[in-house]
Amino acid sequence: MKTCGLMTAIVGLSLVANCAYSQQNYPSKSIRLIVPFPPGGQTDVVARTLTQKLSETFKQTVVVDNRPGAAGSIGTETAVRAPADGYTIVLVSTSYTANVALYKLSYDPVNDIVPIVMIGEIGNMVTINRSGPFNNVKELIAHAKANPGKINYASGGTGSGNHLATEHFGLMAGIKMTHVPYKGSTGGVIDLMSGEIQLIFSGLTGMIPHHKANRVRGIAVTSAKRNSAVPDLPTVGETLPGYESVSWAALLGPKGLPKEIAVRWNAEINRILQLPDVKAGMESSGLEPVGGTQAHLREVLIQDIAKWKAVVKAANIQ
Repeated sequence: MKTCGLMTAIVGLSLVANCAYSQQNYPSKSIRLIVPFPPGGQTDVVARTLTQKLSETFKQTVVVDNRPGAAGSIGTETAVRAPADGYTIVLVSTSYTANVALYKLSYDPVNDIVPIVMIGEIGNMVTINRSGPFNNVKELIAHAKANPGKINYASGGTGSGNHLATEHFGLMAGIKMTHVPYKGSTGGVIDLMSGEIQLIFSGLTGMIPHHKANRVRGIAVTSAKRNSAVPDLPTVGETLPGYESVSWAALLGPKGLPKEIAVRWNAEINRILQLPDVKAGMESSGLEPVGGTQAHLREVLIQDIAKWKAVVKAANIQ
């Protein structure tokens, strides 16, 4: 019995030593960064910018693995269930917190993950058809109140980030508009240009070129402060105090991710976000670098989950 106990202790110590060694030599192989959205989207672009820099830093290839479906929850579940060894990380967006209210998830979005770092955030551009009957947020609200349900607004689909942002706006403004969901925002933007749709809240990255080319008219941004890429546009909050809605991108790891690995990722991302070429590239597309601590990201997750649960319930989104 004593021999058995001794052997058990030796095996236990060996496992601890191996674990410590593997963390000290991390990474020793390629890393998979899951992006739970299709290639070419805003989140995917951010991921590929970071992976280039991370590959240089880690001296190992960081590979983007696109796993779209169910507003990001399919790819996220893959990451959450992956071994907690630092070789599978997931890049999520605001939909991560909204999905709690929209889907029956197989994972706990707070307790089954390790928050690593907030990467950046971006507001939507409140965008209208150039020949529409309103030209600013004040006129939009007044027109909607005088014509309930007659403004058609587009979104990237029921429960998408811009759908929830628009419903949140409608609830705060006390107005009712008609939702027209698309499979992604591109179709809605095209119909906005033709006049079939009167309004869309859509990500700044995609809308800035259309706004600057005068194909559509941006009238506001949904962030708390004006965006440096379109400083002429006021915030919605300047007309509707207290309104703010931003999309963000952040990195998470599976539950049990070693603290040393999470801390290293946090430090590296904070450093990369300050590199002049990364910072300039992100800001030119309307994305504001954020960074910060793991604790800050955890707070954002908790706050946004509560916020979007309330919006989904109040707007009766199903």
